[in-house]
Amino acid sequence: AAYIAENITKPVVAYVAGFTAPEGRTMGHAGAIVSGSSGTAQAKKEALEAVGVTVGRTPSETAALMREILHG
Repeated sequence: AAYIAENITKPVVAYVAGFTAPEGRTMGHAGAIVSGSSGTAQAKKEALEAVGVTVGRTPSETAALMREILHG
């Protein structure tokens, strides 16, 4: 999010996976783990939105948001 805020001037749309991931469960690559609030999908979504990123909760919602931004 910090990189986007400092370096990107074009609109950004993001998809954050893991909204249904249970806390404390190892997920995916390299033993990524949801711990506390910093690793949650919600925390990532909020950080991205705080710098102006539009965030979808599902891949299809993300695609719709991209279409909306690109086509006005």
